[in-house]
Amino acid sequence: MAASLKIRTPQEAVARIAYLASDVIISVQPAQATESEFSAHLHRYAGRKDSSLVATGDGGVPEIRATRHNADPLFSVFAPIRAGRLVSVTTSSTILVSSVPHLYRLANYPLVIHVALQPSPYPDYSSITSIRNCGFTLLQSETLQEAQDMALTAHALAMRSGKGVIHFFGAGSSEHDNSIEFEDPAVVLNVIDLDLVRALQNCKTRDSTVHADDGRLAKITETPIPNFNALVPGPGRLSPPPAGIARSGDIVSKASSVGSSQSRQSSVESRPSVSSTTTVDSTTRPITSDDIHVIISGIWERLNKAVGRNYTPFQYSGPSDAESAVAIFGSDAGAFAETIDGARSDDVYAKAGLITVRLYRPWLGATFVQALPESVKRLAVLEQIRRKTTKWGPLFLDILTALKGGPADGVETVVGHQLGFLAPETVQQALRGILQNLKLPTPIQNLEVGSGDIPTEALQPYELAQPTLESAYMKILNQVFGQRLYVANALGSNHAGISATISSSPEFGFGSLLARKMHRQRFINEVLQAIKSKSFTTEAPTTSLLEWVECIDDEKRSSELAPEVIARLSTDGSALSSTLLSSKKFFQKESYWLIGSEAWAYDLGNSGVHHVIASGENINMLIIDSTPHSEQSAKNAARRKKDIGLYAMNFGNAYVASVAVYSSYTQVLQAMIEADQFNGPSVVMAYLPYFKENDSPLTILQETKKAVDFGYWPLFRWNPLNEDSDGPCFSLDSERIKKELKEFLARDNHLTQLMKRNPELSSNLSEDYGSEVRALQKRKAKDAYDALLEGLFGAPLTILYASDNGNATGLAMRLGNRGKARGLKTTVLAMEDYPVEDLPREENVVLITSTAGQGEFPQNGRALWDSIKDNTDFDLASVNYSVFALGDSHYWPRKEDKHYYNKPGKDLDKTLAALGGKRLADVGLGDDQDPDGLQTGYQLWEPKIWKALGVDNVDGLPEDPPPITNEDIKLASNYLRGTIVEGLDDKNTGAISASDSQLTKFHGTYMQDDRDLRDERKSQGLEPAYSFMIRCRLPGGVATPRQWIQMDDISNEFGNETMKLTTRQTFQFHGVVKGKLKGAMRSINKALMTTLAACGDVNRNVMCSSLPTRSTFHRDVWICSKTISDHLLPATTAYHEIWLKDEDGTKTQIVGDVVQDYEPLYGPTYLPRKFKVTIAIPPHNDTDVYAHDIGLVAIEGQDGRLEGFNLLAGGGMGVTHNNKKTYPRTGSSLGFVSKEDVHIACEKIMLIQRDHGDRKNRKHARLKYTIDDMGVDVFRSKVEELWGQKFEQERGFHFQSNVDTFGWQKDEDNLNHFTFFIENGRIEDTAEFPMKSGLREIAMVHKGEFRLTGNQHLIISNVANEDLDNIKTLMNTYKLDNVQFSGLRLSSSACVAFPTCGLAMAESERYLPELITKLEGVIEDNGLRHDSIVMRMTGCPNGCARPWLAEVAFVGKAYGAYNMYLGGGYHGHRLNKLYRSSIKEEEILEIMKPLLKRYSLERNEGEHFGDFCIRIGMVKPTMEGKTFHDDVAEEESDAD
Repeated sequence: MAASLKIRTPQEAVARIAYLASDVIISVQPAQATESEFSAHLHRYAGRKDSSLVATGDGGVPEIRATRHNADPLFSVFAPIRAGRLVSVTTSSTILVSSVPHLYRLANYPLVIHVALQPSPYPDYSSITSIRNCGFTLLQSETLQEAQDMALTAHALAMRSGKGVIHFFGAGSSEHDNSIEFEDPAVVLNVIDLDLVRALQNCKTRDSTVHADDGRLAKITETPIPNFNALVPGPGRLSPPPAGIARSGDIVSKASSVGSSQSRQSSVESRPSVSSTTTVDSTTRPITSDDIHVIISGIWERLNKAVGRNYTPFQYSGPSDAESAVAIFGSDAGAFAETIDGARSDDVYAKAGLITVRLYRPWLGATFVQALPESVKRLAVLEQIRRKTTKWGPLFLDILTALKGGPADGVETVVGHQLGFLAPETVQQALRGILQNLKLPTPIQNLEVGSGDIPTEALQPYELAQPTLESAYMKILNQVFGQRLYVANALGSNHAGISATISSSPEFGFGSLLARKMHRQRFINEVLQAIKSKSFTTEAPTTSLLEWVECIDDEKRSSELAPEVIARLSTDGSALSSTLLSSKKFFQKESYWLIGSEAWAYDLGNSGVHHVIASGENINMLIIDSTPHSEQSAKNAARRKKDIGLYAMNFGNAYVASVAVYSSYTQVLQAMIEADQFNGPSVVMAYLPYFKENDSPLTILQETKKAVDFGYWPLFRWNPLNEDSDGPCFSLDSERIKKELKEFLARDNHLTQLMKRNPELSSNLSEDYGSEVRALQKRKAKDAYDALLEGLFGAPLTILYASDNGNATGLAMRLGNRGKARGLKTTVLAMEDYPVEDLPREENVVLITSTAGQGEFPQNGRALWDSIKDNTDFDLASVNYSVFALGDSHYWPRKEDKHYYNKPGKDLDKTLAALGGKRLADVGLGDDQDPDGLQTGYQLWEPKIWKALGVDNVDGLPEDPPPITNEDIKLASNYLRGTIVEGLDDKNTGAISASDSQLTKFHGTYMQDDRDLRDERKSQGLEPAYSFMIRCRLPGGVATPRQWIQMDDISNEFGNETMKLTTRQTFQFHGVVKGKLKGAMRSINKALMTTLAACGDVNRNVMCSSLPTRSTFHRDVWICSKTISDHLLPATTAYHEIWLKDEDGTKTQIVGDVVQDYEPLYGPTYLPRKFKVTIAIPPHNDTDVYAHDIGLVAIEGQDGRLEGFNLLAGGGMGVTHNNKKTYPRTGSSLGFVSKEDVHIACEKIMLIQRDHGDRKNRKHARLKYTIDDMGVDVFRSKVEELWGQKFEQERGFHFQSNVDTFGWQKDEDNLNHFTFFIENGRIEDTAEFPMKSGLREIAMVHKGEFRLTGNQHLIISNVANEDLDNIKTLMNTYKLDNVQFSGLRLSSSACVAFPTCGLAMAESERYLPELITKLEGVIEDNGLRHDSIVMRMTGCPNGCARPWLAEVAFVGKAYGAYNMYLGGGYHGHRLNKLYRSSIKEEEILEIMKPLLKRYSLERNEGEHFGDFCIRIGMVKPTMEGKTFHDDVAEEESDAD
């Protein structure tokens, strides 16, 4: 490792040695987000890619595995060390005692554990003495230089002895040491011996469970040698033991580690050479303390020769004729030594000696005695141990045993002391007292030296750490049980005199709960005695108490009576009443809970978990597991912890549930309630995966979804008492379960019963978790196809493709068909489906790849690329190949990003050439910016392939069939029927066909798949996690309270338990699987709603301003929105046939009574593209009236009622990145139309678009292009001609904003309206904010209506004054009355994007709130908290959240990268303009923070942010859609 500075701390010195001498380092940290004093250095080295001296991994960089100190960190050691990897651990001493079971099992492995004693700088050495018999060698360092040398000694000793070594130190003892030089790598290599390292790395231990001792034992092989001293010292040879240490004959020791059933080669050094004429017999025996002494002495001798520093197991300093000596086991040895060295001749301690322990275990008694001068008569033993378990200290007993059992007859007095905290200025006084006591005729034993109090700040960093989000489950418990909740071992609880580690254990909590139950029973007895005593002042308490006693075990009834009982006692005034009131908490039947972590799962038999379950007590355990599914431990069964759930289920007396708050909030509530109601022990296993404590909710959500989807964390509930009532014991709340759980259920036929109840789950349940073998699938598919081609003639041609949007797939399929037509034996496969080991045997290969992300391979091409990019074994000398790449030369406008253009294809071409491949043709480049897009480059490249293969001149080739377009699909669909019914009935897949997925849009549903799970499922050989989005048609966004409740039910029963309020003012449901699709559609229709025409190439949901302050006027406008919606509704009966018929064919339709089977407005091909209508009511443009195909501005008449509308046409938001032929557009005014004629005017505009819109190019098919192609005047005249009327002159109006007004408002009828802030329209329950539940409760009592706004918010409307208090109380209870957010957040909006939208290129809804949070600091600092700045974000350029009208917008370009737009009009009237392209969060913040500050300082009075950006020259104004791409701040240039 390169270094320019000196080492200043022992942690750094140790970290450097561990890094150089390890394959794997387990970095134990207070919290994953908090670096330890070791890990900060380790991560820095790894980040620089510094090479280790021994690591065999990628680049010689050791693997750093961070783990929390309270998550059983030593469990992570077993897998790598058994795989022959050199493992070290860096940790504080807090983990040692709780890790004792693991230490015993690891003692016979060459593991090194570096321990910084805590609390620093006042460490407690009892952490070391408590584990002194665990079998590890224990090695101490005291100074900074010793820390470096003992760390190296520890690694060398572990390798040579085959036994574990714990190197411990108190960092505070060296805080004043001078800095030291960095280690010399040559010295390190000499001491550890690289040949020995490689021998260790080549040895692996058989698989074994970590829950039982595998019988491993470190042994030593002895070979007699004629003359030990004749051996030449060298790597691996042991130096002779020092004088006075007995040898086992003249031998050379070879230590090895041997498993219980198989021998293992030496883990030390090569055997010395012996003459071939000499017969040598070897013996093997367990390694002994003397062997450790021999080995460590040899290491220290080698170190001494290299660096001149000498070490022995015990270090004595002082006069050789000293009569008194002090033995110290603590951090103050240096201070004592300095004090003795500076003593005056008359000081009592002037001639005292000092001895410290370097090798604590094995305890070498004879060596200790030899280290003491023979003159010593009196010895004081100081031990820095704060948790003594015996009267005498461990070191005192060791020393006493050594002195009494050895030749140390001269030592007459040994006195033990407990060493506490000593301030530097008190050391002299302490030493004087020690020596004075030592010289007394009868010294006092066990005196405490110094203070026993530890400064509290030293303890804080190592209290139990929990992530910020881990409080989620505690909040749910509080929500469900309120004052009834009692958590015995909650973090932060005050348990006097008991450490947090102990008080958070299951044993402590169990005892605490039993005591709590005894206290309540004692209280009940006191109540019974009180009733009999007649000592109350009045009769009222007795009556209430009698009623309460009768239902003390009825949680609900006793809780209902408790307030009355307490009230009666409070007014009684007697002493007895006061006594009972002092324990009034016991009047409610408490819900008892223990809260634990996955650390409880590692040793169930010896933990409190077992005792709780076995006790049968009515106690609930909530065990939070935080291991992410994507961590390696989730995939390695040998490293999996025990399953507490199965453990409890096997007892048969426990309720068990497995829940995940980020998967199903409702299921968490249900499980907690059922656990509380269960009369017996309950175990609720709760999943909350995180890598670091400050992980975002998005990260936790994604990890949770993966774990649940793959059965790693199944959601279920197990109630054994249900068997008595013939109910199901097991309820599965997710789709997949893991193998172990399936085996348990199968034992008692529960699995069969579950499959019978839910046949749609059968295929999923029968697939064991992780059993799909992707490689085998590839091989079988490829072999089968090869066999099929065997009988064909012609040259072989293998075509491999990687595609993320279908373009590369289409080219590959077409190329394959053309190859077959030319007589070639063609194989077309996705790159991920191709067995890459076949590549050297191919004759001709063509590879076609698109470009994803920042110049990356699409997902289905990454596996092949990863296999060949660094592979030097492939020989492709006999392979002919060519590559065609698809990309966009304008996608990366900055020069530093130009290399991303078609990077995958270019890299693939170079790599195949480097492996010896011969080009059939140079790499072809398809560019979206060429006149014909990618076809321009493709048409030049393809003929070269046929020519190279000799099939370019083939006669009679068939014409390529034209591609199937959306127009073809619509025409052939029989009025939107297609094969939707057949697709819904197909149980073999969760998907429907591609053509049907286009048609279902007209029915209001999109097929999607969960992109959070896409890659993982692909790697498992599974199809994507298909589901459907359903969008309702809700004209004007007005719903009744009953409809709200029905929508809430639908989201719970059929969807993902959330609702989305869309930017089109309607409800949207996500996560509806195919089997539930028809049920969801029926339920929506039963709610007097429909989904017909909510999507597709038809007129979609008609929007209308919410206008809470003008209810009468709003009603007039809303009626028009409904009239337009109904008038433009498709007439096909397909919707009713497909979704609303029962199994017997009878209709259950509620909405509509359509019998005709033709489309009088749309015709068989409907519209060229989607068509959108909105209405705005000045002064609020809260529906973005300029952004739609038709925008209607409501005009008020003289009487205050609706007169008519100014009609705008040609607005639209959809754009394609870097395609300047596509652009957003604001609507153009056609004039005024009366309210009576408005629906006819809308119809005629739609019909002109139907007949004149572009049906050949869907990117040019919207009305905005039709109008621009015709010109506004020509278009207007065509509409008027078809209509038979003319538009009137438009009327005046004025907009003030296009955002919502939050909080309470009154209308002209004195009714009340409240606008809720619903961030990005997502209605859901979380532990912090039970919004969905609260809105449902309001809907249960509300008598008015709900209005959805075009900005994704919600208004509860028409609340009468007499109902106001009740509504306000509910709002307060569920935190729904909070609108005190920043103006920026209140004015923000985002589309759904990931994980469900197939078009998303970047996050949107899940990311925008985080971005705003990072900007709110500068907003607060600059006085902008209440300023409305319209910010919008979308995951792609299609514009669902209408970003092009925002003052500042971020439009997804690639994952994590966005185009930034500035200058939109605050009133929604002006388009913005590109400011920066493809920027990430860091750049966004670098731009926005100073810009916001500048805005606060330089803006004019009343100037909005978008106007300000234009005035100061950040961007130029966009005057019309056709100039959207002109004069951008960052010009997009051609690729190099």
